[in-house]
Amino acid sequence: MERNQKKDLWTGLGLLLAFVLWTLLIRCVDVQAAGPNGTRIGFAALNVWFHRLTGVHMGLYTITDWLGLVPIVVCLGFGVLGLIQLIRRKSLRRVDPDILLLGGYYVLVIAAYLIFEMLPINYRPVRIEGRLEASYPSSTTLLVLSIMPALKLQIDRRGKSAAVRGAVRAFAVLFSAFMVIGRLVSGVHWVTDIVGAAFLSLGLFYIYRFCVETSDRRREKNHGIQ
Repeated sequence: MERNQKKDLWTGLGLLLAFVLWTLLIRCVDVQAAGPNGTRIGFAALNVWFHRLTGVHMGLYTITDWLGLVPIVVCLGFGVLGLIQLIRRKSLRRVDPDILLLGGYYVLVIAAYLIFEMLPINYRPVRIEGRLEASYPSSTTLLVLSIMPALKLQIDRRGKSAAVRGAVRAFAVLFSAFMVIGRLVSGVHWVTDIVGAAFLSLGLFYIYRFCVETSDRRREKNHGIQ
């Protein structure tokens, strides 16, 4: 178990480092005024080529935009679970540690979203309702690839029915794949926006899983001492 913990930690840190390096490269490699209104983007040749290849599909954008509510509902569900535990157990310290860690994880994901909304790296390749919006990293991809792996982890830990666990796992994988591919080919993001979001979200997830495994190991040691 300790070996898996270290693997998750180093994988998470490696992905976060990759996100930082990727972001820096976007700011300095092949930067051209290739976006709407002459907005400058990095990896311009790659981004423009891929954008022309896929085109713009606003219907797919709308579908993935509305389906972005699904991860939010998942977050609310675990928030309710934590609140129920708090009310019943009458102490924050008695709420399951992995649920408390999950709450902190959600805060980090939201913070990452807000930071890049305030400090835009790229703007979208198309206007949304006449406005240019921040595009990097893709917020929908960030949300999906942060929340759905955590859902799979939680259902593996808490699901009592093998059928339910299997169904949730399949849903998490298929939903994530549809959302990422849908966002990629809808034409509302540059391809580098999707890649950056994947690095950041999966990096945060592996760090979260490392923290959960570390908490489990600590509790096992404490119970062994008692």
